[in-house]
Amino acid sequence: MKFTPLFAALALASAAPSFAAAPLAGTNAPGFHRVMLGDFEVTAISDGTVDLPLDKLLHEPADVTKKALARNYESVPTETSVNAFLVNTGGKLILVDSGAGSLFGPTLGKLLANIKASGYQPDQIDEIYLTHLHPDHVGGLAANGKLVFPNAILRADKRDTDFWLSQANLDKAPADSKGFFQGAMASLTPYATAQHLKPFSGDTELAPGVHATSAYGHTPGHTIYTFESKGKKLVLVGDLIHVAAVQLEHPEVTIGFDSDAKAALASRSKVFPAVAKEGALVGAGHLSFPGLGHLRVDGKGYDWLPVAYSQLR
Repeated sequence: MKFTPLFAALALASAAPSFAAAPLAGTNAPGFHRVMLGDFEVTAISDGTVDLPLDKLLHEPADVTKKALARNYESVPTETSVNAFLVNTGGKLILVDSGAGSLFGPTLGKLLANIKASGYQPDQIDEIYLTHLHPDHVGGLAANGKLVFPNAILRADKRDTDFWLSQANLDKAPADSKGFFQGAMASLTPYATAQHLKPFSGDTELAPGVHATSAYGHTPGHTIYTFESKGKKLVLVGDLIHVAAVQLEHPEVTIGFDSDAKAALASRSKVFPAVAKEGALVGAGHLSFPGLGHLRVDGKGYDWLPVAYSQLR
């Protein structure tokens, strides 16, 4: 057989590595995850992640926190998800929490882009329910003093709006806490000015199949939201839990972000056994994205069973 230059080139090619020297892509797919709840469509939306010094924030010895994180292949500072949830009931498109916007640095603020990537536009959102008024839950509401969601009615417990929108409370707050008040004011004031801010008081039915339930402690008006359709239930628990690696096994551990740690623990101790017993789907603001799963009682603590991926056939 004659050995031609073309044959030689093919031989060399077959001996060479079969991959290209491509640069690392460095990004994930758009941050949304969709499930059905009866007739309701639920879309978890990622606002990004933020590194938190959990060994300094959790109310337990730092070495205990570090060991618990290490058992779950995590370290400090710990990359922590910030999640919001978009629920299409067929009658209304409802957003629960709005991410951090520009209030928490460059690794957050991805909510709006991910809402658009999920197939929705901000002007389609009818109502926004806030679990509480911390910056990482309200920062996405406004940009440059304007409404990001121009057609949305904004709902939150009056205890939280009264507390965080109070100039008197801002004036007397410690220096390292003033940003929480300022963030809430900057985010909610445009809605109040447009008469789109409609606070409620305590346990309330907000729409057909949608209820607000008081879960005070993390903030004065911290609220959970329950969506029900065709016998299926989703409970969005806000910040009743931050750190799965610690607070599932030891739900008694509270965190420095709590306004009233004792009340926050009481709320978690009431809600978690109930949702575990009834098998409700749970959505959490800071568990690893998409933050959707079920709680199962395990001794004095809980197991977290994440939702399985579905193509929604």
